[in-house]
Amino acid sequence: MSDIAAKVDAAYEGKSLADLADAPVEALQGVSAGDAQHLKDAFGIRTIRDLGTNKYFLWAQAMTRLAD
Repeated sequence: MSDIAAKVDAAYEGKSLADLADAPVEALQGVSAGDAQHLKDAFGIRTIRDLGTNKYFLWAQAMTRLAD
């Protein structure tokens, strides 16, 4: 990823990748507190790491790549 700072809210710019992985999912630009609550309720996702390793999201990525 070329510019991580452009993908996270200002409060998280300059954080290490390890810190970002464990940051709340709403640290990602465009993810609101409400969105984060929906992700938590539906999939148990609380952190960026949870989002990036969620089996349903990984399955969807794999299917999409194979379809292309």
